[in-house]
Amino acid sequence: MHSAPRVPPTRAEAGAVFPPSSAGPPSNARATTQITHICLVARRLLGGPARIGADYADEMSLSTVAWPLRTARLEIRPLADTDLDAMWEFRRLPEVNRWLGRAPATREAFHETYSDPARRAMTFVIVLSDAGHAAPTIIGDLMIKLEDAWAQAEVAEQAAGTEAELGWALAPSHTGQGFAIEAVSAVIDLCFGPLGLRRVHAGCFADNEPSWRLMERLGMRREEFSRRTALHRSGEWMDGLNYGLLAEEWPVGR
Repeated sequence: MHSAPRVPPTRAEAGAVFPPSSAGPPSNARATTQITHICLVARRLLGGPARIGADYADEMSLSTVAWPLRTARLEIRPLADTDLDAMWEFRRLPEVNRWLGRAPATREAFHETYSDPARRAMTFVIVLSDAGHAAPTIIGDLMIKLEDAWAQAEVAEQAAGTEAELGWALAPSHTGQGFAIEAVSAVIDLCFGPLGLRRVHAGCFADNEPSWRLMERLGMRREEFSRRTALHRSGEWMDGLNYGLLAEEWPVGR
């Protein structure tokens, strides 16, 4: 008997700068768009899966989303060339990049990394845009990486484009104010609403407590604890965690 392959935690872009907090998101922080919840409700009422496999994947992708996503205080939109310097300013900080899967050492190397079309396509900036601030400010970034779920060969097409890996980083100057959960909640709404995905997942180093506490506050389930599976750039082999969430586990109107 062959089981599904073990997928190690990638910890690709999961930021480490979100402090644990008992406070939940603002009551209207998840106001991305009404259509997000309408789409998800409709799929559930029809009794079908959250997604329809490859045919639906051809119709819906990140490029078809009506950006920006808006919450009570934030806008989330695709990364632009003019955003790179602002993004570099917080990603270069040791307290941020110690947990990131990639940490270019110079501004030039950072620009080159995020000029790659594939990386650019799955990177989005978090912009603080509420009326209390003089001008919109980039305070973090998100990764949304659309993926195929694992499937046996005969049904592989039905698993195409049905899930996403998520990642995030936030400027230390803006932690502790609920921005992280507000932004990631909006992205999960997008994944389970307009994009019609069936599952999202994220990984982090086990020592990255703020990140996994955020995932647990979002209702994500710890699916894997792996012992010394990831080599940190410090030279230490570290434990890893994987978290997941299914569409039916994400309450409409949460």
